[in-house]
Amino acid sequence: MSDQPKITIDDKEYLIEDLSDEAKTQLGNMNIVDQKIANLEQEVAIMKTARNTYAQALAAALPQKN
Repeated sequence: MSDQPKITIDDKEYLIEDLSDEAKTQLGNMNIVDQKIANLEQEVAIMKTARNTYAQALAAALPQKN
């Protein structure tokens, strides 16, 4: 069994070392984009939490109505 890094695309497994330079570049680009997406998703979660906190503070600051 090989311990060499592999990638699976369209249900086909490839050894990364066997990929062309162009394929390796595109794989690197995909990894960068995936990381940026993950960072943005985390930032959105933080912003949603902040928004909920502001909404609670707004509700507490509103005059009471019966």
